[in-house]
Amino acid sequence: MTGAGLAEPQDMSPGSRRRGYRRTPPLSARPALSEPGAVASEPARGRAQPLLSLTGLVFVVPLFFLLAFGAGGAERSLEVLAPLTTFALPAIAMIAFWWEDWPGSSLRAGWAGLTDTLIIVVAGVVLALAGQAIVATVDVHALFDPDLGAGHVTTFPHTMPLAAGAFVAMLQLTMVSEGWPLRGLGRVRSGVAALLVSWVVAVAAYLILLDVHDEPVALPGGLRDLAGPVAPGAYGAWLTAVGVWQLVFFMALRGWPFSAIRRRGPRLLTGNAVVLACGWATYLVMRHGLGWPSERVFAVSGCAVAALLVVAMLFEAWPWIRLLSPLPGRTCVLVSALVLTGLLYGGLTAYAGNVEWVRAAPDDWVGYVTLNALGMSVILHVAIWRRWPVATGTRRERSR
Repeated sequence: MTGAGLAEPQDMSPGSRRRGYRRTPPLSARPALSEPGAVASEPARGRAQPLLSLTGLVFVVPLFFLLAFGAGGAERSLEVLAPLTTFALPAIAMIAFWWEDWPGSSLRAGWAGLTDTLIIVVAGVVLALAGQAIVATVDVHALFDPDLGAGHVTTFPHTMPLAAGAFVAMLQLTMVSEGWPLRGLGRVRSGVAALLVSWVVAVAAYLILLDVHDEPVALPGGLRDLAGPVAPGAYGAWLTAVGVWQLVFFMALRGWPFSAIRRRGPRLLTGNAVVLACGWATYLVMRHGLGWPSERVFAVSGCAVAALLVVAMLFEAWPWIRLLSPLPGRTCVLVSALVLTGLLYGGLTAYAGNVEWVRAAPDDWVGYVTLNALGMSVILHVAIWRRWPVATGTRRERSR
């Protein structure tokens, strides 16, 4: 296993090693801040930062603006692109973390990223249609036009809790649960299985937990009436808070402190319990302690997720990766992400406050553009395109 500073589990079988089992996703399989020789293990990449990531903004920034405004302004982009891109996120995780960029890994660098991106686009549309079927009924026109009026259930905001639940479940299975026990199925089958399991969990949570009541639409059946204990907005805010802690522990901190637990069972149980508890506590503090509405909790948590992706993934914890002592390095990464969270929320909220909103709220857009427009752009650039054309690698390097 190429190190993330995480010890190989004692209960890992030889067969699992031959199948390429990873304790952490490929993107987090990088020397930890606390690992001796962390910088020396990737000298070329270390010398390339921050120029490598700054140059990558040529890819990230245009894609950000395309997703934030490309469907005809801020509000229309939120209503059309937010559901599609959120439904696509589990497919991105499957290709990046489970398939290791297959089938693109078998192609040349530029074609590899394009091929995987096309698969993600198709998957996003197909999964959005499936989401429509669960929430109300399949309506292709409503998937791309939020202005159809009576007789149509819009995908935003009605399908968003289901889409977000599938992605958070996918990350929980991939990162926190280390892909166990699905990794043993092989690269392609395990990724498909993880996607299906995540969807089963998301659908079950949606049907059991959500409190959804039909609206006066002429569509037969309309929205599915659900009488769960949780409002959709609160559910989405809680999911985003959980996502923050998934990235804190398993991307920014590379699995610390759970990596100290050698046995897989206790390690997975502890990791899952702590992540969910931290997400819950964060939501309670912001929602009830600070008195923020669910929309603001969602927006601030979305800014935190985007900030963690920028600091830990795009810039690879630069320059803090050079601090070999664990506590200063980890602390600086988290402080940097916290500062960036404040800057993102302040700047985007100031812009959104000057936009005329008809159906959505400014915090809805802020959460979308940070989670999907910025966060997704970073993941695509680093995980799917492997920083092409800024950085290129051999086919063998891409397929590892």
